[in-house]
Amino acid sequence: MSRSTTFASPLFLGFDAMEKTLERLAKANDGYPPYNIERIAASTTGCDERLRITIAVAGFSEEELDVTVEENQLVIRGRQIDMPERDYLYRGIAARQFQRVFVLADGMQVGGAGLRNGLLSVDLIRPEPERMVRKINISVSE
Repeated sequence: MSRSTTFASPLFLGFDAMEKTLERLAKANDGYPPYNIERIAASTTGCDERLRITIAVAGFSEEELDVTVEENQLVIRGRQIDMPERDYLYRGIAARQFQRVFVLADGMQVGGAGLRNGLLSVDLIRPEPERMVRKINISVSE
């Protein structure tokens, strides 16, 4: 039985690596922690597209969070340190780890990150691409 996907079309040449990345990411994200993605109004200085990812990270300190860009992926990790010297009578809040991965489109840049009131915000910028037309020479062989 052969597997047919959207990327098997002859119109999507060279997208096989993207298909593997999408499959891996679908397995990795389990829904924790919850997040929002919003479009930010363009500033008056330019018309770059701006997005903001906001993740609920209540209980995590700045030192326990890690935001990195690995190739074309934004990776956000959280690692809470378990305090063994505490004597809990009841423990309903677990020291939990997470990893959230977002695939960035070509040209997307991380503008910065901030932590406020238990929410981690990561700003993304997509600069307006230069419109370029390139002439391709046709060689004639006889």
